[in-house]
Amino acid sequence: MASLGNIPQNEKSKSFDIVETYNRLLHEDPEITMPVAAIEALIELLVQSSADTVYEFLDLVKTQSDYLKSRIPNSISLSAGTDLFQRYMISSMKPTSTGDFETVRQHLLSNGRLFVSRAKAARERIAAYGRHFVRDGSVVLTHGGSRVVGTLLGKAAEASKTGGNVRFKVIYVMNEARSAESKAVVSLLRTKGVPVATISEGAVGYAMGKVNLVIVGAEGVVENGGIISRLGTYQIALLAKAAGKPFYVAAESHKFVRLYPLGQYDLGIDQQVIEFETEDKKELTDDERKFADRTPTEEYFGSVDLPKPNAAVDAVDFTPPALVSALITETGVLTPSAVSEELISMWY
Repeated sequence: MASLGNIPQNEKSKSFDIVETYNRLLHEDPEITMPVAAIEALIELLVQSSADTVYEFLDLVKTQSDYLKSRIPNSISLSAGTDLFQRYMISSMKPTSTGDFETVRQHLLSNGRLFVSRAKAARERIAAYGRHFVRDGSVVLTHGGSRVVGTLLGKAAEASKTGGNVRFKVIYVMNEARSAESKAVVSLLRTKGVPVATISEGAVGYAMGKVNLVIVGAEGVVENGGIISRLGTYQIALLAKAAGKPFYVAAESHKFVRLYPLGQYDLGIDQQVIEFETEDKKELTDDERKFADRTPTEEYFGSVDLPKPNAAVDAVDFTPPALVSALITETGVLTPSAVSEELISMWY
C-alpha cells in the first residue's frame, strides 16, 4: 500500500500534480465546488494512469485523495466528495465483470464522469425544490457566497408569477474578508431584479425582526444533521432560533460527510480564529493607518501602534441540528434527523 510520502508514479503520470490540477480547476471555473474539482482532478489522473489492475487503479484513487486532503487546510467538503467518489467507483464494479483490464478501466472512467455530471446538475435541482420556500413578499437573509443559494434565489426571481415583477427581498450579510465574493453575489441578484440590502455581521440581530426565513449553504453536512459552513453561520442560526425564524440549508448530497462533531472545536481541522497575544503587532492595515493618523496615539496610548485584527478568511463553524429547520438537497427536502439514514443509503 502506498503512503502519502511516497505517491505512486509512472511514466505517463509522474509529472501529474493533483494539488496543482485541483487548484487550476477551481481557478478556471469559479462555479465549481471543492469536492467536484477534487473528483475531476482524480479523473484527469486516472486518464493518465497506466495502472495494470483494478486494485492499482482504485488504490491510486485512494492514495491521491488522501494526499490532496493532506495539502488543503480545510478539506471537509473535499473529503466528502472524494470519499463518496471512491465508494461510487467501487460500487460501479460488477462482481461478474470479465475481459481485459482496459475495458474495466474505461467503464470506471465513464462512471466517474457520470458522477461528476450528476454532481454538477445537483445545484439546479436544489434550486427547483428550494424556490418554493421563497414566497411573495418574503424577506430572505443569507450570507457566505453560496453558489447553490445564489442559484436558488435566482430561480425564485425567474419563477415570479406576476409578469416578471420580483416579490421578495434579500438581506445579505457582508463578509469584509471576502468582500469581492460578497459583492459578486449581491450584483448577480440585483441584475435579476431582486432588491438586496447589505448589512455587516454585527447587524444580524437588528435585522432579524424584518426577516421571514434564512437560507444558507454548507461546506459539509455531518451525520447528526448539523452543518459545517462559513464562520458566522452558527451565530446567525442562534439568532434565527431566538427570533422564531426558519433556518434552511441548501446543500448537495456530495457534501454529506461521515463526521460526528460534538462541538465547535471537534471538526478535525486546525483553525487560527482565537489567538491570544501579549504584544501588539506593528503592521497596520490601510484603514487602521487612516484611524491612527487622526487619533492622538502618542498622547493617549504612548508609542504602541494599534493592534491588527485577526482575519479568519477561510474559517468555518459548526451549526448543530437543533438549529436547522430543514435541508434542501437534490433528492428533496430532509429533516436533520434523516441525514444519517441518507448517508447509510449512499454508502451501504
